[in-house]
Amino acid sequence: MPLIFVPTPLGNLRDITLRALDVLRACDLIVAEDTRVARRLLSALDLPAKPMWSYREQNAAGATEPILERARTETIAVVTDAGMPGISDPGRELVAAARAAAIAVEVLPGPCAFVCAAVLSGFDVARLAFEGFVPRAAGERERALRVALASGVATAFYESPNRIVTTLEHLHGIAPSCAAFVARELTKHFEQQIAGTPETILAALERPVRGEIVLVLAPAAPQATVTPSDDDLDAAIDELLAAGVSPSHAAKTLAARDLGERGELYRRIADRKAGRTA
Repeated sequence: MPLIFVPTPLGNLRDITLRALDVLRACDLIVAEDTRVARRLLSALDLPAKPMWSYREQNAAGATEPILERARTETIAVVTDAGMPGISDPGRELVAAARAAAIAVEVLPGPCAFVCAAVLSGFDVARLAFEGFVPRAAGERERALRVALASGVATAFYESPNRIVTTLEHLHGIAPSCAAFVARELTKHFEQQIAGTPETILAALERPVRGEIVLVLAPAAPQATVTPSDDDLDAAIDELLAAGVSPSHAAKTLAARDLGERGELYRRIADRKAGRTA
């Protein structure tokens, strides 16, 4: 029998899919991040009550095997509080364990907050990076933001309402003119969409900040093709290395800026890094 990952609405209940309704009606067991939230969802959708097990980061290690045992003979639906289970929520380990045990896994298409926000941003998302939640520690947060800004692709983060102001202030200090987008409370009555510089977004953000938040950073604007001086190239390499970027990723980033051939850049970066740590 399958283990079925079922996306649930971000806020608007009409975003539930027909297939999701079918699975939630027919399943034998629902595995939920928060069983209280899942019970409220079933009630709001006029679905029958189901047996429920909790599955979250704190109990995933002990809960995985019993879930898989049930999945051998029953249909198990996996849900998160909102959106796609397994995205910044427990689930990846469950899929990996199910595959190792030869238990079928299905994932239904449905709501996913960072994808919606990325499209709403209007940025070029032909290539899109998702980095989960912005790190809490100041040093790690700065590194994550700098790497995203230097990556050459649009990057989406989730952020807490308690930390979004700090993150935007930090972003303003790093790159005050960068293009960013914040989506707050997607699909809900008080949804807010703000595009602009970090300072513009801070000024427009409703206070006190409430709800779920997605932050999207635009890829850096294309640079005119130039032949950099050795000093300029070394300065660019040092900036990426200081941000904690690996030599292979740094070479890819600089090659995307037309600053050289990737293989040659990698060798130069590796030599540069070795010299810094010697």
